[in-house]
Amino acid sequence: MKGSVKTLLTDAIDYAGLFPPAGLSMPEAVINYAMYRNSNFAWMLGRFVVPAARLDEFIESAGDFISADPESVWRLSVIAGDDLDDTFRRVDDFNLHYRPGAAVDSLEIRIHTASEIANAVGATPSGIAAYYETGLGENFPELAAELALTGQRAKIRTGGVTADAFPRTDEVVRFVRTCLAANVPFKATAGLHHPVRCFRPLTYENDAPKGTMHGFLNLFLMTGFARTGFRPPFLEDIMEDEFEEVFQFDKQLATWREDYSLNIREIQNLRKFGIQSFGSCSFDEPVAELQKLGML
Repeated sequence: MKGSVKTLLTDAIDYAGLFPPAGLSMPEAVINYAMYRNSNFAWMLGRFVVPAARLDEFIESAGDFISADPESVWRLSVIAGDDLDDTFRRVDDFNLHYRPGAAVDSLEIRIHTASEIANAVGATPSGIAAYYETGLGENFPELAAELALTGQRAKIRTGGVTADAFPRTDEVVRFVRTCLAANVPFKATAGLHHPVRCFRPLTYENDAPKGTMHGFLNLFLMTGFARTGFRPPFLEDIMEDEFEEVFQFDKQLATWREDYSLNIREIQNLRKFGIQSFGSCSFDEPVAELQKLGML
């Protein structure tokens, strides 16, 4: 295993098989996650993503897989419902009854205003990292400042099942630079099935519409170069690069276009202080394409 790859992608993929375009049933998604946890690539696997309203359904399907051994805890990231008080109650009840075998240690909350952040922070169960999906509007710097003041994290939606669900490159770069300037770690979700930017079908149906999809390697490396001070035009070039061969990895370096590299410490920092993970409804697809690139 190349050291730069291991550092870049450890715990990077939160499994969201319940969500489009996969849209699996709970038993299917749970079985998949259990298999991924026991695969050679389990080191890349992050949390199981589940809506708060389906926590009871999750435990019905996963009960036989969950061990009481805290070393094999199933970590969950819960998508909050519109009623945050109900979400927090469900999370508290779940953790009370099912730790250490399974634990909700991450929440994903959609908000629109700084006051909503402040209210949610005050009620969030202790010991849980909350990621706030704010959108990419003109008020995002204000919201990022509130996240920084309250020690919270951000979330960006990087795609969907239609072409218009994918944010522009400059919007993604603006989001990342704003988060880094405010010392706000973040995660991404949707549309990042492929390592490198590409034009592909947006769903798994035979007649699926096609569109340009952001690559997760583009996003991770762009975040690293943003942390080292590169300006938006350079960062946008990284995000829009569709040539797989320009991304090179060895024991100590992640390199783009031969002349620009991130060392192990810089890769560690982009994961610690920048992008924490990305949600994907497929784990097999990213793994297979990384193997094809010779990275695994």
